Amino acid sequence: MGTTPLQAALRFPPELLLKAQGRALGLKAAIFDVDGVLTDGRIYIGEQGESFKAFSTLDGHGLKLLAQGSITPIIITGRDSPAVRRRVADLGLQHAVYGAKDKYAVAQPLLDQLGLQWDEVAAMGDDWPDLPLLTRAGFACAPAQAHAEVKAAAHYITTAAGGHGAARECCDLMLQANGRYQQLLNGHLDTLDGGHP
Repeated sequence: MGTTPLQAALRFPPELLLKAQGRALGLKAAIFDVDGVLTDGRIYIGEQGESFKAFSTLDGHGLKLLAQGSITPIIITGRDSPAVRRRVADLGLQHAVYGAKDKYAVAQPLLDQLGLQWDEVAAMGDDWPDLPLLTRAGFACAPAQAHAEVKAAAHYITTAAGGHGAARECCDLMLQANGRYQQLLNGHLDTLDGGHP
C-alpha cells in the first residue's frame, strides 16, 4: 500500500500512521486543551495584568474542518481568558469549558449530554491536567513539546509543537482516518476561482 499525501507530508512510516488512524476511526468528537496545544504555552502579561496569547490559523482551520467532517470539536481549558473566549467565538465552536480545575469532571457530563462514549472521543493535551482525558479517550494525541508523561499516554505525538500546527496535524489525521479528509480538500479546491478561500 502506498503512502497518502498526508503520510508523506508528516514524514512518518506508513505503519505508524496506519496504527494511529486505526485508533482514530469512528470518532465523533475531539477535546482540545488550549495552553500548549492551541498556543505555544507561553502567556504574555501586560502592565495592567492583561494576558495575551497567539493562536495558529492552521489550527483554527483544522477545528473548523473537524466540525465540517462531523467530528465535534470541544475546548476544555484550565484557564479562563478573554482571548480564548474570543478565539472560540471567532471559530464558531459550540462546546467550550473555561477554568476547568478537574477536566474529567467537566468532560464526562458534556459527553453524557452529547450521547458519546469515550471510545468515540479523541483528546489532545500537553501536561498532567490533561491525563484523565487522554487515558480515557479512544484516541489520545500530544504535541511535540508535551510533558513526557503525556507523551507516554498518547497514541500519536505530532511533529509540530503546540501553537504551531500541532492541533491541525491531529485534525488532519482524524479526518483522514474517517474518510473525510479528501472530500473536504476537494470541496476547497472546487471553490478556488483564482483566489484562496
